[in-house]
Amino acid sequence: MLPRSGRQLRLAHGDYEAVVASIGASLRTLTHRGRDLVVPFEADEVRPGYRGTTLAPWPNRIVDGRYAFGGAEHQLPLTEPERGQALHGLLSWAEFSDRLVLDDRVVLAAVIEPQTGYPFRVEVEVEYRLDDAGLRQTVTARNLGADAAPWGTGPHPYLVADAVGAAAVDSWTLTLPASEVLTVTPDRLSPIAVELVSQHPEWDFREPRVIGDVFIDHAFTGLSRRDGIAEVRLTTGDGSGVAMTWDERCPWVQVHTADASDRTGLAVEPMTCAPDAFNSGAGLVVLEPGAEHSASWTIRAL
Repeated sequence: MLPRSGRQLRLAHGDYEAVVASIGASLRTLTHRGRDLVVPFEADEVRPGYRGTTLAPWPNRIVDGRYAFGGAEHQLPLTEPERGQALHGLLSWAEFSDRLVLDDRVVLAAVIEPQTGYPFRVEVEVEYRLDDAGLRQTVTARNLGADAAPWGTGPHPYLVADAVGAAAVDSWTLTLPASEVLTVTPDRLSPIAVELVSQHPEWDFREPRVIGDVFIDHAFTGLSRRDGIAEVRLTTGDGSGVAMTWDERCPWVQVHTADASDRTGLAVEPMTCAPDAFNSGAGLVVLEPGAEHSASWTIRAL
């Protein structure tokens, strides 16, 4: 019988192992020498929220689910009804088909069909590849339609520095090389303004420090990079843990302390655009007919 999370695609390379679930092209597990690097979920479990899924054709929120594009007004379904927002795109519960399945690499694909609120046809290809550097995910969009389409993407892993457990986040040390934070309304998490993290020291992790009991559910930008690569590190007292890296195609990253899940992991979500980019235009990709866009990120053990 097919598990609730879909088909299970297992990858292995060296000390790394991963399982990708076909629904949402979701990263279900990732381990290094048997140690979890992300908060896992069971194969025969309805995936908890957006854990490990692929976010497309937008990450984060579109305020009120409304936006204007190409001279037309659009209204998306409100998939976060308690806040009245359209959250994390249209593919999180879609079944992805196999394009390629190897021992250390899988390629999955799904098509976003024209629909209310998003009348565009975009093919989304998701590749997971394991090698000595860790797990690399690449998301590629192809506009199959006759009109330009708005686009954004990102992943949704909950990183784990050591063992998964309640309030584990509080004891981990975070390094987040971001000089700016997008402030949001407390009730709906709607964007307000980009401000310096120096004005909000509780969210300033440019120097490594213990997270403690601080609440984070914010997008960060102004990322410092080395050779074009930004890196977020989550570590324990002895320096072991997990890191996530990405290039300039993702100028934003959402970080969340998973308070609704007892702070068991830290969501780190590199994004090609800002929250509500369909309205603000901040980082929004406009896919012309026939055009492609790719972005990627890597998770590795420390």
